[in-house]
Amino acid sequence: MAVPVSGERPIPGVPEQIATRMAFFIAGFAIAAWAPLVPYAKERLGIDEGVLGLLLLCLGIGSIVSMPLTGILAARFGCRRVIWCATVVICLALPFLALASTVPSLAVVLLVFGAGIGTVDVTVNIQAVIVEKAARRAMMSGFHGLFSVGGIVGSGGVSAFLWAGTTPFVAMIGVVVLILVSLFAFGRALLPYGSERDAPLFVVPRGFVLFLGVLSLICFLAEGAILDWGAVFLTSVREVAPAQAGWGFAVFSIAMTICRLTGDRIVQALGGFRVILFGGICAAAGLAVVVLAPSWLVALIGFGMVGLGASNIVPVLFSTAGRQTVMPPNLAIAAITFLGYTGILLGPALIGFVAEAFSLSVALLGVAALLLFVAASARAATRVSS
Repeated sequence: MAVPVSGERPIPGVPEQIATRMAFFIAGFAIAAWAPLVPYAKERLGIDEGVLGLLLLCLGIGSIVSMPLTGILAARFGCRRVIWCATVVICLALPFLALASTVPSLAVVLLVFGAGIGTVDVTVNIQAVIVEKAARRAMMSGFHGLFSVGGIVGSGGVSAFLWAGTTPFVAMIGVVVLILVSLFAFGRALLPYGSERDAPLFVVPRGFVLFLGVLSLICFLAEGAILDWGAVFLTSVREVAPAQAGWGFAVFSIAMTICRLTGDRIVQALGGFRVILFGGICAAAGLAVVVLAPSWLVALIGFGMVGLGASNIVPVLFSTAGRQTVMPPNLAIAAITFLGYTGILLGPALIGFVAEAFSLSVALLGVAALLLFVAASARAATRVSS
């Protein structure tokens, strides 16, 4: 456990590092467990794609609304209490995602579920910054890698249970049990505090922190572009069969997960500046390959390049936010997470508007240009502002 020093707050050690990894795993596992239920919800409610899109927006709205408040809650009550409470909210919501039989009821459950997910996401990043500082070495990429692993296990595990004939409700009960077992096993090592001493409870994001938030928004927008439009591009532009179109996101996810799990060593060896510079260029080039490659098999290489390049940029941005002194780290993390989620929520819709006005290829090349802006901002993004 954390060791107290001279009456100060306990210094995080190995147990806190393990607990942080498990908290990231739980966050990724929980949100991914919902994805296989979407077709079941659509069929159960008898709704079209338009109504389903509005329902899915509720999850993002719940997350975004909760995020600005989470930095305050973590400062006042500590990471441990906030993560425990938000995780319990997630566990209460999960079974109802499989049972809600009307559009209004599912909308309310998704709002609550999204609020829990958003709260956990911000708080684990606040804890990750504190733990990384105490360890005095790069750890953020590995933490985010466990989120990706949780996502793969959550979506894959639930899909396997549903394929085997398990009902969505029973599958969600299984998810809840696994989450609670993990929380009880590792949750006691979560930090009982969540901010610097005597930090104000609210500061308006500005300057350097706002700049980091914009870069985070672009990276999340690129991730949302692959998630929501990658398969559409392959089917509509490259005329790939729908059954094969999911390979683009699969290659992207695998590349991102592997690079994040090994990213701490990469960041330690290269430094944050080179990770953002080369990562932004690689991700932008990958999108260009996706759009311009004549063969969809070659385009898969592009999807992998996007995952490889973008994988460690956001962890570096979070680490930088934890070191800056423009505003308290807990509030800075909440701010850039909020902006990042805004990108992943609103970005795909913006891409849709551009695609309708011009073409999907033009829209994706526009995202590539934004990633080049991230690369060009590498030096400014890795300085520690005061």
